Amino acid sequence: MKFTPETYVIPDEPMKPFIDAEEIWNYINHTVSSSERVHEVIAKSLAKQRLNLEEVAVLVNTNNPELIEEIKEGARTLKRTIYGNRIVLFAPLYIGNYCSNNCIYCGFRTSNSKAIRKTLTDDEIISEVTALEDDGQKRLILVYGEYPQYSPEFIAHTVKLAYSVKKGNGEIRRVNINAAPLDIDGFRTVKTAGIGTYQIFQETYHPEAYKTYHLSGRKTDYAYRLTALDRAQEAGIDDVGIGALFGLYDWRFEVLGLVRHANHLEACYNVGPHTISFPRVKDASMLNINQDYFVSDNNFAKLVAILRLAVPYTGMILTAREPAQLRNEIFQFGVSQIDGGTKIELGSYSEKTETGAHLDKGQFQINDGRPLNDIIDELLEQGLLPSFCTACYRLGRTGEHFMEFSVPGFIKRYCTPNAILTLAEYLTDYAPENTARKGWQVIDDTIEKMDNEPMQTAVRERIEKIKEGKRDLYF
Repeated sequence: MKFTPETYVIPDEPMKPFIDAEEIWNYINHTVSSSERVHEVIAKSLAKQRLNLEEVAVLVNTNNPELIEEIKEGARTLKRTIYGNRIVLFAPLYIGNYCSNNCIYCGFRTSNSKAIRKTLTDDEIISEVTALEDDGQKRLILVYGEYPQYSPEFIAHTVKLAYSVKKGNGEIRRVNINAAPLDIDGFRTVKTAGIGTYQIFQETYHPEAYKTYHLSGRKTDYAYRLTALDRAQEAGIDDVGIGALFGLYDWRFEVLGLVRHANHLEACYNVGPHTISFPRVKDASMLNINQDYFVSDNNFAKLVAILRLAVPYTGMILTAREPAQLRNEIFQFGVSQIDGGTKIELGSYSEKTETGAHLDKGQFQINDGRPLNDIIDELLEQGLLPSFCTACYRLGRTGEHFMEFSVPGFIKRYCTPNAILTLAEYLTDYAPENTARKGWQVIDDTIEKMDNEPMQTAVRERIEKIKEGKRDLYF
């Protein structure tokens, strides 16, 4: 049954958590991972079907190096089939780092006396967005600590402010949010600002582990955080993102927790999460946590490939926490979005502050602080298609409508042409000559590989309009 804000009766009592730790561990501990079973699960995913927990456990329990390579190859194939060669780019913009929570892995935690606290003023937000537009950014995610000042009204105001900044051909076309959970009325307030995805990470899905990391503040309420995106759906926000912070608990459990969360949202609201993120714990101001659950690079690559196979139509975000070399490897296993030109110290875009110059000003350590154009240039070298596309969101292809388009494979039909057009804008407006030369070659190669001649013609016609000065063209 599909629940909507109109038909679903909000219970008097808070929604019960849908994560059963014993159930997840039973799958991990009692699922046999034979060669035949691994092949069956990969085949199901390549048929573009979501995996259940038992099937995910089959992949998680696979230790045979040859089978792990087959899992990775399956993820590569699935990404090419559904998403083509595109990589969507965005930038995080930190609005304020005051926080009432005491999460021991985070530089923003209230007990961190070394943290340099700041909330950007309106003028500072305008300066930051202007600097991002000067680099060619079109997509932002605004990030906030959990603090009374950062109310739904404040969030909505900052979103509208970011959208309002225009400089030359620069503009922000999609503003996503990473902020504290809200109640239903709060989510409704934020929705009026025209946000894109509302992203909330559970951090760890294991209830007992969760308690050990979250010592005080509203975030200590595991259930309230876990059901936050249900409230977002009730409020009409049908574009949501989930994530786990790998390194807090056993990575196998977290993978199944993410899949359980995705399947829950799809079962209840007919649409899964728009994105899944999988950041790893990185150095932060006054960080002092047990490293027993830290995830190796090999297991990280494996879990990314498994998530790609488990949720074929969900976007997957790889952040600049990871170093450039590893990001280049992980791209291949199903990542569809990355941040580029990332700076997480408040005010650092307009001040041209060097990334990571002052750990006490940021939430954690960034390991890929390259300028946006350097990342675009390297993507082009690999034959990948950098994209700033926002068409689906602005045409209402979100939530259930997004699933209607993406599940039959339309994502590739629409997103590849739109990615080409946004890259053409970037090459025309911002790219240095060497990058532009590579970019136009990738565009030509991508158009040639399209199997739809009328679409090839339409894309070329729109590119000519971009060269003549038109902007914001999409299908």
